[in-house]
Amino acid sequence: MLRKRRSHFVIEGDGKAVMTSPIAITMGDAAGIGPEIIVKAFRDAPDLLRGCFVAGDLATLQRAAHVVQGERGVPLPLMRLERANDALRAPPRCIPVLPVVSAATPVPLGRLSAIAGKMAGDCVFWAADAALNHEIAALVTAPLNKEALAAAGKPYSDYPGHTEILQAAAARHLKRPVAEVPVRMMLANDELRTVLVSIHVSLREAIQQVTRANVAETLRITHEALAAILGKKPRIGVAGLNPHAGEGGRFGREEIEIIAPAVEDARALGMDVRGPFAPDTVFMRARQFAEFDVVVAMYHDQGLIPVKYPGVERGVNVTLGLPLVRTSPDHGTAFDIAGTGRADAGSLIEAVRTARRLLAAHP
Repeated sequence: MLRKRRSHFVIEGDGKAVMTSPIAITMGDAAGIGPEIIVKAFRDAPDLLRGCFVAGDLATLQRAAHVVQGERGVPLPLMRLERANDALRAPPRCIPVLPVVSAATPVPLGRLSAIAGKMAGDCVFWAADAALNHEIAALVTAPLNKEALAAAGKPYSDYPGHTEILQAAAARHLKRPVAEVPVRMMLANDELRTVLVSIHVSLREAIQQVTRANVAETLRITHEALAAILGKKPRIGVAGLNPHAGEGGRFGREEIEIIAPAVEDARALGMDVRGPFAPDTVFMRARQFAEFDVVVAMYHDQGLIPVKYPGVERGVNVTLGLPLVRTSPDHGTAFDIAGTGRADAGSLIEAVRTARRLLAAHP
């Protein structure tokens, strides 16, 4: 049979794409809901999860499988992997686990733990290197807890979260300074996409990061990523920083002196960018009136609240600018319900589906 090859896929003669590299799902914080939603995803979306595996601790996943099994009484067997590619031969509704970390004793559920933070960080470190070395096709990250990560000490405390770990790993792989591997966070659901100029910093620092260069870099990364995903030039709307986008300088001059010039820089390069618009209406214009394919927001909460408001089970976090595909659910570790079986796997399932779409868009 004739075959056409592309990255991580073999295209059969009938046009069917067959994965030749698996997708890794990192375990997340062992004390949170990450392991449970992973188990639920394998249970509820077995066809979508074919070719995926968990990079984590076998005992933690066994505990999560017991919690989920108790919820519906469905057997949820685990398959211990010796190497990542063995996941491609795992049967449906079997949870393939590559034990890249282990704990001497179980991590208590629902409690902040330096051990859990270290385990979660090590899973991400392993998956980042595996993706950069083309051992896996993509990674989907279950939630980690930033306080637990910091409590684990160095090197874990050097990183505010997943995005910064992956950025640093990519920089090392490419032999470049971290500053030369700019990344941005995009949060998306079926109705709205937003990309952020700054990520996990204080509001005071976020305002300081609204510079002409940073806004222009965000627009470039957004344009390149969305053009690949959509197969066309994306329409980008830009939110202002101040109420009413500054209202002609009455409420601040960042729109006049920084954001508008960056928009003009992008337009001069052929990008379809408009703004800055009032932050309290630009998301509605994108979602309700479909004026834009994506909105660039100036800081974390400005962009994430509109996407998360309809429900966290629908949103997906995508890291743009990396030389790998990474997605994640748009919620946290939810210590308050860990171990109860109440966690919703919807956002994780969407994150896996998005990772597959991104792989298809980047042959």
